[in-house]
Amino acid sequence: MKDPALDDADSMLAPEVIAQEIAEDLRAALAEFEAIAEALGGEVKSDIAAEEVIAEA
Repeated sequence: MKDPALDDADSMLAPEVIAQEIAEDLRAALAEFEAIAEALGGEVKSDIAAEEVIAEA
């Protein structure tokens, strides 16, 4: 089965838009996991290196 959307390259999002959407999704997922960890009584430590990588995206 072939996706017809892949036949029309003009309808595809630009790579930088896709990358930005992925970064936003990852930030949201990380916030959710941090909230779960805190709700379970865990300590959430800030990882500066990871934050820098995300900020560069």
